Amino acid sequence: MELWADAVLILIATLLIDRYIGDVPNRYHPLRWMGNLLTAIDNRIRNRTSWSATVLGFLSYLLVLLLFGLAALIITDAVRHVFSGILKFELFGQHGDLGEILWIIVTGLLVKVCFALFAFRRFCAPIQEDLRRGDTDAAAEKTQMMVNRKTAGMDEAHITSSCCETVSENLVDSVLSPLMYYGILGMFGAVLFRCANLMDAMWGRRNERYNMIGHFPARWDDVLGFIPSRLSPLFVGFAAWLMRIKGRRPATRAAIREHKKTPSPNSGWPMTATSAAMGISFEKEGVYVMGEGPLPSIDDVMRCCRLIELTSVIFAIVIVLPLSVLFGVHVQIVMEDFLHSLIWVFR
Repeated sequence: MELWADAVLILIATLLIDRYIGDVPNRYHPLRWMGNLLTAIDNRIRNRTSWSATVLGFLSYLLVLLLFGLAALIITDAVRHVFSGILKFELFGQHGDLGEILWIIVTGLLVKVCFALFAFRRFCAPIQEDLRRGDTDAAAEKTQMMVNRKTAGMDEAHITSSCCETVSENLVDSVLSPLMYYGILGMFGAVLFRCANLMDAMWGRRNERYNMIGHFPARWDDVLGFIPSRLSPLFVGFAAWLMRIKGRRPATRAAIREHKKTPSPNSGWPMTATSAAMGISFEKEGVYVMGEGPLPSIDDVMRCCRLIELTSVIFAIVIVLPLSVLFGVHVQIVMEDFLHSLIWVFR
């Protein structure tokens, strides 16, 4: 098949896998292995106060990126070549074979490892059920697994706000950014972003232990998320318009005005846009209040999930698909062929 058709089918496969299959079990998840490797590196670093620690942080990022990025490319290259020429077919004027179909599916699986969209509703649904039963303690306990704040003793409104904040914040980190870099650099681009984001989550803390070794991944994560975060209000606003959400306010205008309320330079953009698009406010007690209107209701949690899902699908069609057709799928093929030639040279 033509590469443009491959790009379309990979994106469709990625979204369908995320929607109907979800993540692999945690013990087999590559991000779990990546985290274990980073923990092992972290435990062996002794000097954490000089700039050499920052260099170690940079080298650790390169190690993880090359290890997992190259492993993913080797897998897809092997699938494409081993099954090439088997079960040839023609469909709508496009010629293909088993190797190409398996390559599309495996690439979709590996890109899916780097992002999560429909998992939001799976995390939030049990919290909604607890709240409807009036069991705020159980809801708060489940919410604690999603947010970086103390949830014990929270009331219903702040639990629902925490859920909506997390879902909207992760629009950029968990969906738009990995998909955009997949569109630019193929599967390697998705891994490139996910490595930075995971290292930022693990090492990007302003304390004596991580201030230096986490400096590069934290700043690199901010750089990679700069454009997707600032594009997000446009798509959130359009999705809210399509959903005809009552009481919505201009998302882009709200994001420009309020995005600095969060400590992160990027997370405030999708969060403020979402609160405006839904006509509600978010509150992290003692840190920020953003938006106008009441705090989210129980039903607003799933409404927020649907808004983020629609936003992501629109972004995938408008931004990711053209990028992938023009760049990403070609870059991935070039990188796979280069690795394939190297393997043959050193055999």
